[in-house]
Amino acid sequence: MITLEDIKKDPVIDAFIRKGNKYLSVLGFTEHSYRHVSLVSSIARNVLERLGYPQRQVELAAIAGYMHDLGNVVSRNEHGISGAVIAYPILMQMGMHPEEIATVISAIANHEEQYGHAINSVAAALIVADKSDVHRSRVRNSDFATFDIHDRVNYAVEHSFLWVADDKRTITMELTIDIDICPVMEYFEIFLSRMIMCRRAANFLKCKFELVVNGAKLL
Repeated sequence: MITLEDIKKDPVIDAFIRKGNKYLSVLGFTEHSYRHVSLVSSIARNVLERLGYPQRQVELAAIAGYMHDLGNVVSRNEHGISGAVIAYPILMQMGMHPEEIATVISAIANHEEQYGHAINSVAAALIVADKSDVHRSRVRNSDFATFDIHDRVNYAVEHSFLWVADDKRTITMELTIDIDICPVMEYFEIFLSRMIMCRRAANFLKCKFELVVNGAKLL
């Protein structure tokens, strides 16, 4: 069976992650390279593992997490859908079972808030993992004076962590935000749709989604 380690060794996947991240840098987007995809992969794995899902589903979540942004090599627009189309022949050539490919590519295609839905457990885990990666280390612009709202929000986040409590069936996103850089309302201005998507994904996993900012429970 294909594992995350096999995915990491594939030269096409590696090239597309690097090039996609480079293209987004030109457009002024935050970091979407190895740090991001590795973290999303790890969080997606952790979510399903802690909730007691079968080990193979856990591994597929990790694979989907690592591959979820491949579409950026084509365009940022609808990159989830293009990423799924790109992933399909790669996984077929690697010998992954067609039903597992279907799970992975459907998760990749549904991870964006503009059109995505938690249509299976892997997709749900990928959604909460991807949307929880908000942190100042993702900001590439070194000139604070020219920060846009996305730069400010990410730079203001000093700490972020996703807690999964299987006994309480809760998934909690915990953030520490420097409100001198970004008021909490500004965070919601661009991330409200993502938080709603996370809540729906958590519901699919039969969990309650919670958001804690600077120690205060907001959702």
